[in-house]
Amino acid sequence: MAEAKKRPNILLITSDQHRGDAYGFEGTGVHTPHLDLMAKQGTRFSACITPNVVCQPSRASMLTGLLPLTHGVHDNGIELDESVADTGFAGSLGRAGYATTFIGKAHFSTYHTHRPTQRPENVAGSALYGEDWNGPYMGFEKTEMMLIGHNYWLPDRAPRGRQYEQWYRNDGLADLKDELYKRRAGDDGGAAQTHHSALPPVWHNSTWVGDRTVELLRDHKRNGDKPFCAWVSFPDPHHPFDAPLPWSLLHAPESVRLPEHRTRDFDRRPWWHRAATETAPGQTGEMGRVRREYSRIEPQTDSQLRHMISNYYGMISLIDHNVGRIMTTLDELELSEDTIVVFTSDHGEWLGDHGLILKGPMFYEGLLRIGMIVKGPGVPAGKVVAAPVSTVDLAATFADYAGSPNGFACHSTTLRPLIEGEGDRDFAYSEWKLGPARCGVALDLRAARTRSAKLTLELETGDGELYLLDEDPKEMTNRFADPSCRGIREELTDMIHSRPQDIRNPLPQPIGAA
Repeated sequence: MAEAKKRPNILLITSDQHRGDAYGFEGTGVHTPHLDLMAKQGTRFSACITPNVVCQPSRASMLTGLLPLTHGVHDNGIELDESVADTGFAGSLGRAGYATTFIGKAHFSTYHTHRPTQRPENVAGSALYGEDWNGPYMGFEKTEMMLIGHNYWLPDRAPRGRQYEQWYRNDGLADLKDELYKRRAGDDGGAAQTHHSALPPVWHNSTWVGDRTVELLRDHKRNGDKPFCAWVSFPDPHHPFDAPLPWSLLHAPESVRLPEHRTRDFDRRPWWHRAATETAPGQTGEMGRVRREYSRIEPQTDSQLRHMISNYYGMISLIDHNVGRIMTTLDELELSEDTIVVFTSDHGEWLGDHGLILKGPMFYEGLLRIGMIVKGPGVPAGKVVAAPVSTVDLAATFADYAGSPNGFACHSTTLRPLIEGEGDRDFAYSEWKLGPARCGVALDLRAARTRSAKLTLELETGDGELYLLDEDPKEMTNRFADPSCRGIREELTDMIHSRPQDIRNPLPQPIGAA
């Protein structure tokens, strides 16, 4: 009897708020030698988009293979139902015999809530869990997590925190680490939420994620008796833009490339661009302050923007360094030929495009498009797939490679035919339904992106924007009302309305900010 084909390990590595062009192979000057090598040795998707442009919904879609309005997490501040999460790729593969682990920033639950919850990611709720707790959580058998991971909030002290915070404070040096992080160790040019941190990289959470992943791989080699599925999640390059020395100095501000169009031009855009930018957030109290001061950045001067971009790139390069450590460990342990590795992100970042910074309800390419690289057994080297896809497709892809179908991931379509063959896709889809808490206006946004065009509709008012990306890659001219584009507008509208009619009703409502 023929021996059954060995099931591959699955390693998903993600960054947070990482633009699709912020890779060395994209030609923007970002120092990412290890991700560039991964792309050379594997296959990358040049038109991958996120199913939602903020953290919690996009991460829930990656896990479950469902679109946000179906799994219910249609905006930040909404909890992913644990029974829905358990049908995702981690729970499914765990039941199929995989050892499942999550390392890093999860963000399936809400950090800052109006009232404490009992979720381990909730800042207040984390105090309910002892230092020995490490799962199960959201379908993962084992977790090594951090709270938030963005150093606008310094790591929490006992009894709050998860494994990173425990590690950070348990050597008695937490006060010193906090002081070093806050020390402004270089010229930031006066850029908003930008500084050179003096925190040594060995104590940085990106390094910790790399360390824990390397140890996971070594432990699997020593003791693993079944294949592993691990999601490794770096919390950067999410703002604040605070790479530690020397990584913050790697990209000279004077040498970074500024966006070609970096001026707000709301008069030529749909109504919600101005409204979402100039209307005060609907949240009040401390969460309202965070929305105003942390989640919004006003236009920067060219000099300030250069400093911000250079530090953002430094954060990415530190992640790349740790990806290199992970990939080298796979090679050293002779696991590379047994492991499907995917690198991607939850969403992008405007980073000055059209005068905008961070993220919000304007689906420009810098925010919507993300990188995706796949490497492993059977994956062609040096291949670039231009078909439009989404990270919602990861759940079905992992099920395919594991030989264990997951019928719950019904919005997810395996990427394997595109990787190994000559398959194609017509379009990829994204959606975001948000209330006035974030930006003062309620919006119901749906988008379809093909190889050559992108349409975004606001369903409540019927307004929209259409960009012909093949001739207008900088998205300068909205062709939504152009009579000559009626055909393509109707074609993309039909794509948007082809979404399965399985929207959750009633939809859950936010219980906090994020």
